[in-house]
Amino acid sequence: MILPLFVAVAVAEVVAVAADWTAVQWVAKPLLGPLLIAYMFQRGQRDLVTVALGFATAGDIALLVPGQTAFLAGMGFFLGAQACFLVAFLRRRPPQRWAFAGYGVLWALANILLWERLGALRVPVLIYSLALTAMAAAAAGLSRRVAAGGLLFLVSDLLIGLGAAGIRPPAHGVLVMTTYAAALALITTGWVRRR
Repeated sequence: MILPLFVAVAVAEVVAVAADWTAVQWVAKPLLGPLLIAYMFQRGQRDLVTVALGFATAGDIALLVPGQTAFLAGMGFFLGAQACFLVAFLRRRPPQRWAFAGYGVLWALANILLWERLGALRVPVLIYSLALTAMAAAAAGLSRRVAAGGLLFLVSDLLIGLGAAGIRPPAHGVLVMTTYAAALALITTGWVRRR
């Protein structure tokens, strides 16, 4: 029952972003992480992935607030989430060198291309994106589902980075939320399934 409810809330959030319904976003977005935490509790799991979802929830709330200070706070919370995911994944399986090499090249290219446009956000984005990329690389060694979740998380946050650099593709917000919600669901369900 929890996963269908998560899907319904995620769809409501995506629609709210598309329609610019701020009130609905304030209700829907902060529920995504807690619903997946409830799913993990239902499956008898309480570990670093659960903690990561808690950090992601705090980040989601911070990013609902406009302004650079809130953006940096959100990035800090998500840095905590990526660190928890990374440690959990590496405890389960040693790093796959090919994944870290490939994702490392992607991290370097993205930061080089966006460096001039990011201004004061350069260093925070550099640090956060390193943790994010390491998480996605570690996820690649676990299962296809968790790997897909890690990749989608990277895509979602890359889109946010593009927005911070002043590059906003069509339906930017919808793409960010769709990839993000899918990433959380795939990582969580893949993690539970693998255990």
